Amino acid sequence: MQFEIIGRIENQETFATGKRIRELSRLQKIYGKGKWKKRKGVAKVKLTDGSIVRAEVHWYEATGSGKKEIKIKRYLD
Repeated sequence: MQFEIIGRIENQETFATGKRIRELSRLQKIYGKGKWKKRKGVAKVKLTDGSIVRAEVHWYEATGSGKKEIKIKRYLD
């Protein structure tokens, strides 16, 4: 699903790092080595139909490479 994050991601927290990330080897092959973290937070997102909702989003992040593979985990509204 395509979506756009509007504003800031709030309540950010890390819930997995390093070897606790199941996708670690795939992430390293695609984006390179680094200190990978799996993070989550709450953001307003604009969906393809134009509606704006609050959602919990998850993503992977490593130093120097920014947020990768952001996805909506669940809707909060």
